[in-house]
Amino acid sequence: MQLGITAESLLYIILGILVVDFIFESILDWLNNRNIKKELPGDIAEFYNREKYELALEYQKTNNRFGLLTGTLSFIATLLILAFGGFGWLDNMLRQVTGHEIFLPLLYFFVLYFVSDILTLPIQLYRVFVIENRFGFNTMTPRLFVTDKIKGYLLTIVLGGILGGILIWLIVNIGPDFWIYFLAISILFIILIQLFYSTIILPLFNKLTPLEDGELKSAISDYSKKVDFSLTNIFVIDGSKRSKKANAFFMGFGKKKKVVLYDTLIQNHSQDELVAVLAHEIGHYKKKHIIGGMITSVISVALTLFILSLIVYNETLSLALGGEQLAIHLNLLAFGILYSPISKITGILVNMLSRKNEFAADHYAKSTYSGEALKTALKKLSVDNLSNLYPHPAYVFVHYSHPPLLERLKALG
Repeated sequence: MQLGITAESLLYIILGILVVDFIFESILDWLNNRNIKKELPGDIAEFYNREKYELALEYQKTNNRFGLLTGTLSFIATLLILAFGGFGWLDNMLRQVTGHEIFLPLLYFFVLYFVSDILTLPIQLYRVFVIENRFGFNTMTPRLFVTDKIKGYLLTIVLGGILGGILIWLIVNIGPDFWIYFLAISILFIILIQLFYSTIILPLFNKLTPLEDGELKSAISDYSKKVDFSLTNIFVIDGSKRSKKANAFFMGFGKKKKVVLYDTLIQNHSQDELVAVLAHEIGHYKKKHIIGGMITSVISVALTLFILSLIVYNETLSLALGGEQLAIHLNLLAFGILYSPISKITGILVNMLSRKNEFAADHYAKSTYSGEALKTALKKLSVDNLSNLYPHPAYVFVHYSHPPLLERLKALG
């Protein structure tokens, strides 16, 4: 598809999208910060003491200020790189190393990824070892931080190299219909992630151990039988090696389905609360939210790939980013920015569906186990994680995949 505009005009459109998005997100952040209630409201005083609440407010303010600073720096850097043709300059430099139609794009993206990660390393270190330390969350050692980085790099090289290489090969050799083939590969990848993420990828970073025999396991087993849910794979993850924050999640389907509880969750909650959290996770499965999420992901990927197929061969995109010729990797970068308004809309729709599913899973836990136990668990999680209890509705609408705590408590009755 020919765009019918000059490279210079397209560059202005790309810059305009970035500017509008930055302003939009800045307004949302401002509204969210403005919505913070400094006084301890009566509806949370029963489970939030003043000292803890003031700590939560300070945690939110600190993260907001840090996010504003880092986001602004990233925005300015991206604008300057685009305005001065930095992406095209890197393409020209790497062409002196290789001109291979597959290896060049892969090398280009790997260089961008590693350089970006290294440049933002001080930000990452400050967030983990200063902010999270200050508020008592961080338990990660510098050595673990380094080993996580190395493993992350290797995983990116392997998975990114395989999937990226396949995508680029299809674009180069198949033509505009490449998106159909890559969609099929994406569906297979999504299914494999659901089936094997917790057994292959997750153990690279964390240790998973079967839940020990005892009262908790017996209570979980009794509940599972009550709701006719075959569950033998209950694992505990050593989340405490990185943070004191707690969580739980559900992965897979069929015989591969697995519930994973953070060790910090088990340490901080009673047996009834833990079973209620498990009931919530089982609710997602019973309500077919796992399958629904996969279908939603497939639709989103299909839309993205189809639109990509319409413009990925257009040289104007490469020229707009400072390239001197058609380069698939430059076109992919340009597409990522041009597609971002659509991505924003689809993200909002997905979040709306996700919040609806959370309410449904809460109701399932209430109707099959205990609403009061789940409410207590949610309150503890919010206090322990210093969560924002009063996010602005507009910010929730755009960014929240889970409903705010007070809305969940109200829905539970």
